[in-house]
Amino acid sequence: MTKTALATTIALVVSVNPCLCPSAYAEGDQVKAVLSEKLPNVPGKSLTAVVVTYAPGGKSLSHHHAGSVFAYVLSGEIRSENSVTGPARVYKAGESFFEPPGSEHLVSENASTTESASLLAVFVADDGAKLTTFGK
Repeated sequence: MTKTALATTIALVVSVNPCLCPSAYAEGDQVKAVLSEKLPNVPGKSLTAVVVTYAPGGKSLSHHHAGSVFAYVLSGEIRSENSVTGPARVYKAGESFFEPPGSEHLVSENASTTESASLLAVFVADDGAKLTTFGK
């Protein structure tokens, strides 16, 4: 990982890490930065991937993201609602959803109160952007 990519990853962890914003997530939830790279064919943009793990019954507050987000459910079931893409829906492992730029993620939670659930979120956003902002 380059120094720039490492700095972007550190900035990402600071901007979305539940330990640094405990009121934004439920106890036991985790956000882990996986990758951050500048896109050489799209100047000024970076691709960043994080794994979000929700504890049983876990959820995050309403939020919005910089740029576009593709989410892929790795395990369990995630209930998600976006201001642009329609009403709340439960996505199972192997399913995915998209969050367009400028939209608000109204619901993001584990659909189960007994099993954990996780998703891979892939962001395409401006270099150095704060990727997640809670409350709008």
